[in-house]
Amino acid sequence: MSTREELIEKTRGWFTGRLPEDLFEGAPEVTVDREEITVVGRIPEPTYAEGASEAEKAAAVEGRIKEFRERTREARMAVARDAEHKFRRKVSWGVRCGDQGRLYTHLSVPVMTRLKQPERALLDTLVDGGVARSRSEALAWCVRLVEKHAGDWVGDLRDAMRKVEEVRETGPDRDGGQADDGGHGDA
Repeated sequence: MSTREELIEKTRGWFTGRLPEDLFEGAPEVTVDREEITVVGRIPEPTYAEGASEAEKAAAVEGRIKEFRERTREARMAVARDAEHKFRRKVSWGVRCGDQGRLYTHLSVPVMTRLKQPERALLDTLVDGGVARSRSEALAWCVRLVEKHAGDWVGDLRDAMRKVEEVRETGPDRDGGQADDGGHGDA
């Protein structure tokens, strides 16, 4: 059985080999979870006129991102079809251009959760205050806030979980259920 890290590495490798060579600058970032594979690649920045303002540069990058999306749609869809068949997950796309990043498509997956009244009240406060349009959106906002403010800690937790998975892979039950009886079988 493959570990999660092996699955991610195999998926990243498959995309690196399968994508048209000139699609992105360098290897893409590939993120995998239970439902989705997200592929984000870097595209070249447009050439700016000398003395271009920040607004002009931002508009040029936005135009480049839109142009790239339209021009590469068929190639990306062909790769996505192959990947969805192989990995049994939906494929989402995004790009980085200059200092901007944009996801073209990505899944919004419902996640069942049980919340007590004070937690629901907090979500309702966010909705009533106009921070979010729904409890679902408010919960997503909270998750993004945790990621922003506890990102290093979450990264450390993920690293620790990978280490636990590695230790499990080398555990004593990895011999297919065949117990070592020390040569004293039931003969």
